[in-house]
Amino acid sequence: MPRTLPPTAPADPGTTDVTREEFAELAPRLEAQGPAAVLRWAWDRFGADLVVAASFEDAVLPHLVATTIPDADVVMLDTQYLFAETEWYANRVSRRLNLNLRVVRPALEVVPDDRWETDVEGCCRVRKVLPLAEALAGRRAWVTGVRRVDGPTRAGVQVVEWDAARSMVKLNPLAAWDDSDLAAYQTEHDLPIHPLLTKGYTSIGCWPCTRPVAPGEDRRAGRWSGQAKTECGLHA
Repeated sequence: MPRTLPPTAPADPGTTDVTREEFAELAPRLEAQGPAAVLRWAWDRFGADLVVAASFEDAVLPHLVATTIPDADVVMLDTQYLFAETEWYANRVSRRLNLNLRVVRPALEVVPDDRWETDVEGCCRVRKVLPLAEALAGRRAWVTGVRRVDGPTRAGVQVVEWDAARSMVKLNPLAAWDDSDLAAYQTEHDLPIHPLLTKGYTSIGCWPCTRPVAPGEDRRAGRWSGQAKTECGLHA
């Protein structure tokens, strides 16, 4: 589904200086040039007002950032429920690439509990949505690793689009890449593989709400399995 674009004259000129007309021209042009071009454009346009959100499901986006816009801020959300493998992997990748990494945690009053058993939406909100909002406060653009092949809810994402919920520009430089593109990049640059990917996890989130995916299942079927929920709220 196409994202809502900002008006030609933004209500808050300090939020973004990308107009509706420019969005229409930018997305196909930057997509044709590839992920590195998307990141370079974003850095040239927003500089320190740009934040990269990395889940460390793989090392592709972190590597692209490190080799294209190495001074960019990279944020990782520590939900208190990350797999131990994810924490280990993120540390390994960050050290290797010398990322400008900042780990963002929930508010002090949020402590490990069993909320995910009865209120999964509320759990995601206090552990992901609100911490990300804090990390993005005062910035004008953010970068994600979202791809169209991730699932139906992401099939319409563009490499550059308007995030109406946050009133800022959202960059998805890997939007057009499929699994073969990702694998080829990882092989070309000899990037480490998240250990859970070899154990049937095709989408990796918090351990209470993530399971391996069976053959033939949607790649995100292991997230919030048995529930109607398909997104944590960061990309809704």
